Amino acid sequence: MELKQILESLLLVAEKPVSLEELCVTLEQDKETVLEALNDLTEEFSSKGINIICSNDEFEMVSSPKNANWVMRFLNQELKNDLAQSALEVLAIILYKQPITRGEIEQIRGVNSDQSVRNLLIRGLIEEKGRKDTPGKPILFGTSINLLKHFGFSSKEDIPKLEEITND
Repeated sequence: MELKQILESLLLVAEKPVSLEELCVTLEQDKETVLEALNDLTEEFSSKGINIICSNDEFEMVSSPKNANWVMRFLNQELKNDLAQSALEVLAIILYKQPITRGEIEQIRGVNSDQSVRNLLIRGLIEEKGRKDTPGKPILFGTSINLLKHFGFSSKEDIPKLEEITND
């Protein structure tokens, strides 16, 4: 069986993103070989209804962002539209300042952000990225691979740079 076919099957049945290391161990292949096959698959899927996304050397098969409206209609999940303005503000801060603590988010916004952070965690758009090495060891938050899926990005590199979207 061809490596690309096996990778396609593994990513299809995986319940969560799969690390490059895990794929290499499972397939008994080196990183370069697996990455080459993943890149070939990604290219093949570019004209289809499926994409492979990568974040932090973790790979996942997702529906194409071109079909997002149909997928949302089918699943009856309009996640983006359900986010309150405050949650979108917090998400933007985390996206561009990650890793960041809740206290740092609140300093930027000037208001309590507990509910928005909790909402984003529940939806899987952000996740804990560790703890800051300061008194109290506050939790550091960052975006998750789910953020890429829900907003139609293939990788973190596709997210517009802050300088590109702010007015001078």
